[in-house]
Amino acid sequence: MINVLLIEDHELYRMGLSMLLDKAEGINLIAEASDGIEGVRKARELTPNVILMDIGLPNMDGIEATLRIKDFLPETKILIFTSRDSEHDVFESFKAGADGYIMKGASPEQTISAIKAVHEGVGWIDPAIAKLVFSSIQKPSTAVVTEVSKKSSNTYGLTDRELDVLELMVEGLSNPQIADKLVIAKATTKAHVHSILQKLCATTRTQATVMAMKEGLV
Repeated sequence: MINVLLIEDHELYRMGLSMLLDKAEGINLIAEASDGIEGVRKARELTPNVILMDIGLPNMDGIEATLRIKDFLPETKILIFTSRDSEHDVFESFKAGADGYIMKGASPEQTISAIKAVHEGVGWIDPAIAKLVFSSIQKPSTAVVTEVSKKSSNTYGLTDRELDVLELMVEGLSNPQIADKLVIAKATTKAHVHSILQKLCATTRTQATVMAMKEGLV
C-alpha cells in the first residue's frame, strides 16, 4: 500500500484528487494539507511514501517545501502536480529533489500511474514537460555526430557503460529492466546508477535524467 500525502491549496482540485486517491487500488490517502508549511509539518509527522505536491502554495511554495521535506525525508518520493509548465519551474523542482512532474491536465489514469512509478523509483515526467526539456537539445543529424556530441558533453567522467545505463534511465526503465536490457546483474546496475547520481551531483533518478537531457548526454 502506498501512503500518500496530498498538498494542494485549491479546494476543488484537492477534493477531486482526494476522491481519486480514495478509489485507487494500492493507494492510501493518509492526509491533506492546504499550504506549504502545513505540508512540511504533516510530512514530518506522517512520513508518507509519496507526496503529491502543488507548486503555487500559500505561505511556502511547493519547490521550497520539496527542498525542506527532502532534507529530513530523502526516501519519500515527491510528485509535483501543477499547472505550471515553465522551464524555470520544471528545473527548480528537480533541483529541489522532486521525483516526478505531472500537469494538472493529466488523466486520472496518468496521475495514478505517476504516483506508482515514483514510488517504485522510476522518474515520471509529463509528456508535455518532456517535450519542453527535449526542445532545448539540438539533435545531431547522424549517429556518428551524435556519438561525438555525447562525448563532448560528457564532462562528468561517465564511463561508456554508465552512459548506456543513463540512456535507459531517461527512457524510464527501472533497475531490473536495465539489467535485463544490458544483460548485466541487478547489483551491477544499482552500482552504475549510484555512480551516475554521484557524478552528476543528483539526488534522484529524475534529477539525473533531466540533467542528462539538458546537457545532451543522451
